[in-house]
Formats: sequence, C-alpha cells, structure tokens
Amino acid sequence: MTMTTPRNPVSLEEQIDQWRSYLRRRQTIHSVDVTGLEKQLREQMASLVNAGLAADEAFLVAVKRMGSHDALTREFARANSNRLWKQIQSAPSDAGESLAPVQTEVMVAFCLAVAAAVAIKVPALFGLQLDEHNIEGTRFYLRNASLLLLPLLALYFAWKQRLETRTLRWLAVAFVAAGIFANVYPFSRTSSTEVLTGLHLPIALWLIVGIAYAGGRWNQFDGRMDFIRFSGELFIYYVLIALGGGVFTVFLGMIFKAIGINVGPFIGAWLLPCGAAGALLIASWLVEAKQSVMENMAPMLTRLFTPMFAAMLIIFLATLLWTGRGVDVTREVLIGFDLLLVVVIGLLLYSVSARDPQSPRNTFDLVQVVLVISALLADGVALWAIAARITEFGFSPNRVAALGENIILLVNLAWSAVLYIRFLRGRGSFSSLEKWQTDYVPVYAAWAAIVVILFPPLFHYL
Repeated sequence: MTMTTPRNPVSLEEQIDQWRSYLRRRQTIHSVDVTGLEKQLREQMASLVNAGLAADEAFLVAVKRMGSHDALTREFARANSNRLWKQIQSAPSDAGESLAPVQTEVMVAFCLAVAAAVAIKVPALFGLQLDEHNIEGTRFYLRNASLLLLPLLALYFAWKQRLETRTLRWLAVAFVAAGIFANVYPFSRTSSTEVLTGLHLPIALWLIVGIAYAGGRWNQFDGRMDFIRFSGELFIYYVLIALGGGVFTVFLGMIFKAIGINVGPFIGAWLLPCGAAGALLIASWLVEAKQSVMENMAPMLTRLFTPMFAAMLIIFLATLLWTGRGVDVTREVLIGFDLLLVVVIGLLLYSVSARDPQSPRNTFDLVQVVLVISALLADGVALWAIAARITEFGFSPNRVAALGENIILLVNLAWSAVLYIRFLRGRGSFSSLEKWQTDYVPVYAAWAAIVVILFPPLFHYL
C-alpha cells in the first residue's frame, strides 16, 4: 500500500535508513537478518498507517513494537526514540490530518461499546432477565453472552483491518453457525452439556475474533503471535477497568444511600452488565491505542506471577506425595484444575511472545521450565483421577470434556517442556517454541467447537 508522506524534515526513508545502518554496524556483534527485519518493519508500518497513523508516527510505533522481540531494534529505540520524537514534534503539522483518524477510531470504539451495552440488555425485552430468579434468562445468557458481544469486537477489528467482503462473509457465517448450535438443542434445566456449551463457545469464537484481528496475517506466525499478545494485554486492561468500575460502584451506592435511595437494583440490572459488556470494546481499543506502554507492563506481571505459580504447584505436588491423598474429581474441582493449567499456559504464551528470541538463556527461562514441568505433573495427576472416575462410574459429558481438555493441555505442556529444555541445553532455538505455541492455538478452539456441536447429541442433551 502507499504510505502518507511524512510531515517532518527528516524523510521517512531517511529514518528507515538510519535504523538499517544502525543494525548493519552491529552485525559484527549480533547475528541479524537486516533484510528480513526491514520487511517486518515495513509491514508493521503499513498496518499502522492503515489504522490511521501518519507514516512518521507509524515508524516510531513499529520500531517500539519490534523492539519487544528484537534486541538490536530495542537498542536503536532506546538510543534514538527521543531524537526521532523531537523531529516529528518540530515539524509543521496539519492537526486535522493527524487527529481525524484517531478521533474516528475513538468514536467507532465508543459506538460499538454502547452497542454491546444495548445488546446485553436486549433479551430482557423478551423476558430473559439475567437474574437468579429467572432460570430461563440465566440459561439463555449462559449460552449466548459471547454471541452478543464477540461479533461486535470482531466487527471493530474488521473495520480497523479493512477486511475484504469475502472474509467478512466467512466471519458472519461462523457466528451464525455458532448461534444455531448454541440454541438448536432442547437442553433440560439440569443439562451438563448446556453448561459445557456456555463454557466452550467463547473459546471457539475467540479464534474467529483472532482471524478478524490479524486480518490477512492469520496464517503467518507474526499474525498469530500478535493476537496472543493482544489477548494477554486485553485481560490486563479489562481487569484494571473492572477494578476502577468496582470502586465507582461502591461510591455510587454509598452516596445515594446517604440520601435514602437504594440503587442496588439499578447497579445489578443495568450498571454491571452494561458496563461489563461495553468495557470489552473499550479495553480492546485501549490495548491498540496504548500498545507500547502495555508491552512493558505485561511482561513484568508475567515475571512476577510465574515463580509464584511454579512454587504453588511444587508445594501442591509435594503435599500430594506426602499425604498420599487423591484428587476429588467433582465438576468444580475439574474446572478449577483446568483453569489453573490454562493460567500456566497463558503465562508461558505471554512470556514467549514478549521474549527476545536472540537473548541468551537466563534464570527466568529455568523458572519457566520448572513451571511447565510442575504443571505437566499436575495435569498427569488430574488425568489419572479422571480416568479412575470414568472407570468407576462410566462416561459423562463433564468427564469426557475434562479428559479431552487435559489431554490437549498435556500434549502442549509436554512438547513445550521438550522444546524449552532443548533451548536451555543449546540444542534448539527459542523460535521453535514460539512456533509450537502459535501453531497449537487452533487446537483449543477446535476442541471447544467439538464440545459445542457434538456433545449435546452424543449425550442426548444431558
């Protein structure tokens, strides 16, 4: 695509040439493919210009993003970012040119957030309230909450990426098909497969959002890795917004209580569901708008929690051996185990996505291996307990779903451990671990789709 002309005295090509020259001067110290990195830089810039940035601004952001996984580019960014930023600031600018695309994106994100807030309340018009006393409403939201929100998020990314009409059709078909399978089966009120559908449908649909996010780059390693980074950063931003919303809600209730008005029903029926729905779009926009800041925060949080989770799993396994107790395989325990392993996979994914593949092996890599191996052993314990339960009581939808999920996690953890140990021993590259993680992501969505589509008829809507 054609990029807009930079507005500063130093031309865009001169800035790229300075970056290229810096890398070539350092080639004697670091082994680096300058041509390949330049191609990545220009692709990042093209994507940012597409999103509305001026070309010179796109250069700065692209260099910052690439610096998260390339040591030399990070060195260049540290050494030159202030100078380059001053060049842009000192240049004459057309405020309308630079602000209009940003303002447009803000308005689109805000309008879609409002649409999400409205969508989450539309079922109430048909008597389907999200209320503990409205059983049918609760069941409807269990199956359809993701279908009310994720299409709007996919639409936001489709607009940003300017996806082709053909791709939009396929995305629409996927969401419509998901809606059919979520609602076509006549589940009973005590149906286990209905709960499984509600838990697994968002996982399958998240892959569709990823395709919209990556645009034409989903089949590329970098496109999938960018979506992994986005998912981690979105979680962090959403939690921060939720914490702020919680403080706001407390003060709202307090000040109205002071004048004798109970706003509890309003908070429960409107503020919380509408705020939670709209926050998904706002958090997604913030991740995209402030990506360079979050690329510093998220790896820091990963480094904080990785040793904590590793220590917790080691203590759990040691206690299990010391006491000789087995795992109580109830549905809640299975869900808890799976969530724990998903968090471990998430920590691994995000640390892999944020690490410079060219950096030497360090202590944190060893901690990561300890975390992966301890999670692998914990998964083995869970699998043994599930198999024993199936042998004793037979198959049920919950046990089969848990069995499949734990096998999928076991395969991922086992091969991740092998690849990471090879890297630590100097017999493999870190990029092979990155590729394994990004290639494995669709497996989770595929299993989730199997649970949603096949489990209800296989288990007769139990």
